[in-house]
Amino acid sequence: MYTTANRESNTPVAFPVGLDVHWETENRVMWNERERACEKQELIYEVSWICELGVWRRFLIARRKV
Repeated sequence: MYTTANRESNTPVAFPVGLDVHWETENRVMWNERERACEKQELIYEVSWICELGVWRRFLIARRKV
């Protein structure tokens, strides 16, 4: 069972003034199980700072054969 509560707030929601988001690219030799061979791949990560936790978040957003 799910419940929702509607609550109006008179104060606007503040967005962070400066977001530190950037992308990192790595080239790695990885094992391809389907082809049973090693292949070079490019991995692209989105890296962002999470203020609430005080940590960096690194998320794989793309992976392709080079």
